[in-house]
Amino acid sequence: MAKTMLRKPKGFLDIYKHKPGAEKDRTHYCPGCGHGVLHKLIAEALEDLDLIDDTILISPVGCSVFAYYYFNTGNFQVAHGRAPAVATAVSRANPDKVVISYQGDGDLAAIGGNNILQAANRGENIAVFFVNNAIYGMTGGQMAPTTLEGQITTTTPYGRDLNADGYPMKMSEVLSALEAPNYIERVSLHDAVHIRKARNAVRKALKNAKERKGFQFVEVLSACPSGWKIDPVKAMKWMEEKMLPMFPLGVYKDLGEDARVTTRPVPEMDPTTVWEKLGISAEKDVDLPRGDVAEHYKKMSIRVAGFGGQGIMVTGQTLASVALEYGYNVSWLPSYGPEMRGGTANCSVNIQDGIIGAAEAVKPNMVLAMNRPSLEKFELDLETGGTLIYNSTLIDIEPTRSDITTFAVPITGIADDLGNTRVQSLVNVGAYAAITGMFKVEDVISLLPKLFKGKSESIIDLNAKAVKAGFEYVKENF
Repeated sequence: MAKTMLRKPKGFLDIYKHKPGAEKDRTHYCPGCGHGVLHKLIAEALEDLDLIDDTILISPVGCSVFAYYYFNTGNFQVAHGRAPAVATAVSRANPDKVVISYQGDGDLAAIGGNNILQAANRGENIAVFFVNNAIYGMTGGQMAPTTLEGQITTTTPYGRDLNADGYPMKMSEVLSALEAPNYIERVSLHDAVHIRKARNAVRKALKNAKERKGFQFVEVLSACPSGWKIDPVKAMKWMEEKMLPMFPLGVYKDLGEDARVTTRPVPEMDPTTVWEKLGISAEKDVDLPRGDVAEHYKKMSIRVAGFGGQGIMVTGQTLASVALEYGYNVSWLPSYGPEMRGGTANCSVNIQDGIIGAAEAVKPNMVLAMNRPSLEKFELDLETGGTLIYNSTLIDIEPTRSDITTFAVPITGIADDLGNTRVQSLVNVGAYAAITGMFKVEDVISLLPKLFKGKSESIIDLNAKAVKAGFEYVKENF
């Protein structure tokens, strides 16, 4: 007897491991938001077209940035509007892969307008999914290039005025005037019938990209109940009554069998030449002698987090740079918190012998939290038996877990006592060295002129004092 099995498409991750916090089994999108629906259509198509392992997804700033939480594909998270530029590079360097650029209207039609125009004009082999909800949904509900005449937003409280603000931009019409694009269609997610049509458009775009038929563009009309300040049911009705007349649905371009298959050659590159251009030489590398390191500190996956201005990125860069001098393999991956207003800036650092498979510290064995939001956000991600270092100067709560080792270090206070809060990052490094035994404090200090090349002697001396102060605090108090 046949059975009906309901499950997530394999184009999604089973567990959303990249999503911070405890709720890794569900999406975060607002009720009525079209992103989740479009995500599902793409994930199903990736599975059915056997593209999961051959797809690289580019997600920029805006609600679309969260795509990397969910898709079981390669991913690049890029600057606002720049997804088509990065997608161009990724596609040309990986001609056997399908490259997706997933963008919103504020991102694609505003700051990224020239990027999408030039990529389309070159006929780059990418599939662009353009979510048009007529507003800047994530960053505060401002007017977007696609905002309708008379539509109220936070920056047009009396409605969009055509005399002052111009007309809504119709991106499918604009791009279809170019010669190079292969397939352009506008669809909508306002009811089941149109979702089925959107499903077909998504599949066609991905199939064309797989066959290297050049530039594919699917514009998806989507609701933003939170930004529009109406409930989801009314939002669907508003789409039908207001958006569809302004943005007519349909195919705007389809070259079909006349599509030009893109076959751009991939230039060969000698890695040695690249290293030399960067001023790096294996002969000049310094492998400092390692001390005795406890087994659980020999392979480090670290998440450093805090507010901007707390030296989060410098902490991560310094840890990675010092570890490199000891002969470890390292990675440093920054995340500046564009996906959430008031969110934490953080970076991932991996330090180990052998190959580093993934740069992001999804399940870190150490978290260095510089403020309370960072503690609350990333403590939950620590693996059992991991180590938590937290800035007790600014964090006024105790960690909640009993299955980890914690070190309360007044990092900001130590830096203030030295006369400059900005050296918090090197206090962090000193504390890390004392806790793990991975670095010798004198080695770190001796490397500072190299790490802070071009800085004055007084700044280097101050940072040396910060390293020593962080190191000594841990040794004296733990």
